Amino acid sequence: MGLLTFSGGIHPYEGKDLTKDKPVREYLPKGECVYPLSQHIGAPAVPIVKRGDRVLVGQKIAEAGGFVSANIHSSISGTVKMIEPRMTSGGNKVNSIVIENDGLFETVDFSENVRDLSTLYREDIKDMIKEAGIVGMGGAGFPSHVKLSPRNEDDIEYIIVNGAECEPYLTSDYRRMLEETDKLILGLQICVNLFDKAKGIIAIEDNKPEAIAKISEHLADNDKIEVKVLKTKYPQGAERQLIYATTGRYVNSKMLPADAGCIVHNADTIVSIYEAVIEGKPLYTRIVTVTGDAIVNPCNLLVRNGTSCREIIEAAGGFKDGKLPEKIIAGGPMMGKAMFSLDVPAVKGLSALLCMTHDEVQDWEPSACIRCGRCVDVCPGRIIPSDLAKYAEHGNIDAFLKHDGMECCECGCCSYVCPAKRHLTQTIAGTRKSILASKKK
Repeated sequence: MGLLTFSGGIHPYEGKDLTKDKPVREYLPKGECVYPLSQHIGAPAVPIVKRGDRVLVGQKIAEAGGFVSANIHSSISGTVKMIEPRMTSGGNKVNSIVIENDGLFETVDFSENVRDLSTLYREDIKDMIKEAGIVGMGGAGFPSHVKLSPRNEDDIEYIIVNGAECEPYLTSDYRRMLEETDKLILGLQICVNLFDKAKGIIAIEDNKPEAIAKISEHLADNDKIEVKVLKTKYPQGAERQLIYATTGRYVNSKMLPADAGCIVHNADTIVSIYEAVIEGKPLYTRIVTVTGDAIVNPCNLLVRNGTSCREIIEAAGGFKDGKLPEKIIAGGPMMGKAMFSLDVPAVKGLSALLCMTHDEVQDWEPSACIRCGRCVDVCPGRIIPSDLAKYAEHGNIDAFLKHDGMECCECGCCSYVCPAKRHLTQTIAGTRKSILASKKK
């Protein structure tokens, strides 16, 4: 039987050799830490500290501002300097809590949060996940307690761990799966046990044989969790494509994964759930891959939320020859966001800092579409990107919607293969964003 996959997709240069064999090492911030109150999907968190307050590592400093929101915890000990708008890696200013680092890293006693798992009800576990401020750490930032509270719990049949890590260069999830296999499996078991009919799937691309072998060995006697091996292809880890590859179920833009009986969590998120429920520890750290041909020592760092991206780069040896690279991306090269400043904080969804000596994209001059159809061949959403981009450029919203423009997952495959170097993904994404914004109004 062939490897599990979906129709479409591309095979870009992987770039994972730079860091895949680099064990995770911890980095402790030296300077102030900045905590944006919007580092998740939904309502901003609400500060519960004020200027002059002293806080400890793991102390809650902002509460969820609604059901779809997330708590925020301090990752250092120190004094609250101010609460003011600060720039984020996405290029927008967000109201943020700024804490002056005292360098002591005095920590809350997490043992007070630990309870016997066998005595906990399902709602207790969800409350612990909510209290810990856990969100999707693959980049989307959707609050995990909301995902685990679907409308019809009896319909959930699969909890899928996204271990594909299909974006080029990224290896943070791979190292997490290798180095903390037990936490990954136990975290998934916790989620599976929240639903009567659910089974667990750990989905991994076949370019990670060490992780597949190690996790499979640990699951030898587990009849509720299995490893499913996926074909290495981008965007294999996209939620809709992952669900189709592992279960054969289809999810469109009007559906939630729960409508197909599935819940999908990132590998890092699952480990954070384990730490919250078993160890009583809130989410204030994550693994960040610091990589690219401009970095002196590409590596995987366990960093604390709020740490300056400039500090993180310096912890990886800084830039080669001390020269600022032409392009720095927060995340992977396909769906990450280009940064124009390093003086922004690491947040819960920051998976990587990718630093490239040369910005190839700026060398490309878009030209007219030659109707080659390559964008159609690779589109995982089975739509026609060239036509959708044309409708978007002319403001023809009716035609854009009629031809399923909202089914675009903004993966970037069409832009990657376009011989005319047209900005297909960006054009379609802009129109999708405006349509969604008008619906909210």
